[in-house]
Amino acid sequence: MRDFIARPEHGIVWISGASSGIGRALALKLAGEGYKVAVTARSHEKLVELQAEANDLSGSIIVLDGDVTDAEDMEHAMASIEYEHGTLAMAILNAGVYLPVHAEDLNRADFEKSFAVNLSGVVNCLLPAIRHMKAKGQGQIAIVSSVTGYGGLPTGAAYGATKAALINMAESLKFDLDKMGIRIQLVSPGFVDTPATRKNAFPMPALVSVEEAAREIAAGLKSQSFEITFPRRFTTMLKLARLLPYGAYFTLVNRVTGWRERPSLAGRHPVTPHAAE
Repeated sequence: MRDFIARPEHGIVWISGASSGIGRALALKLAGEGYKVAVTARSHEKLVELQAEANDLSGSIIVLDGDVTDAEDMEHAMASIEYEHGTLAMAILNAGVYLPVHAEDLNRADFEKSFAVNLSGVVNCLLPAIRHMKAKGQGQIAIVSSVTGYGGLPTGAAYGATKAALINMAESLKFDLDKMGIRIQLVSPGFVDTPATRKNAFPMPALVSVEEAAREIAAGLKSQSFEITFPRRFTTMLKLARLLPYGAYFTLVNRVTGWRERPSLAGRHPVTPHAAE
């Protein structure tokens, strides 16, 4: 039996973290394909601008303000979808922040905010979405992780840890969700040109635009694949690199990023940039 694939006639698509980056581009892409898309983020103004941009598309955008770190907010968003707009057919859990971490100047707040948004924020959306889909007997969920979850990378101690956790979460939930008629997918992009990745202080091979990322994800949501990953040659290389012995892995990452040759931040007390995914 083929897994459920949400179509426009099945109901609403809910995207978290839709005010910028991948989430915003994907909302427009799906609205252009005829979906009714509910978008959530903290920035009401940006969501209203997104809604207006979709006016001439075959689908539509519904603005649902909310902070993914607030579980009650996400319960209210789910209730609004269910009681005011229709059945939730698909949830794309995309909200995230990238806060670079340097061991020379560790900041507890960077870890706490990363875990709150990237990990707990997914759980806060996931619980009401699954409850709704379980009652309907079908649904589709996509959790947006990252190839940084495959293995440790420079500055990724907080961000990469959350993305690795999301990979494990999606893999683990699949066993039970399959039996419930709820399809779960994992989205693992390579480097995407967003405000977050522009903060990176190292080369980003195979960088893709948010529009290209949205096209890849939209196509993957209609496939039977568990993982949606792109650009595939680059992400496959990262997966294979993680199979290397640790000594070889660390040497390879240092060589590719040039990280070992970069000056230490010790004593410089950099300001850690905060950027939405």
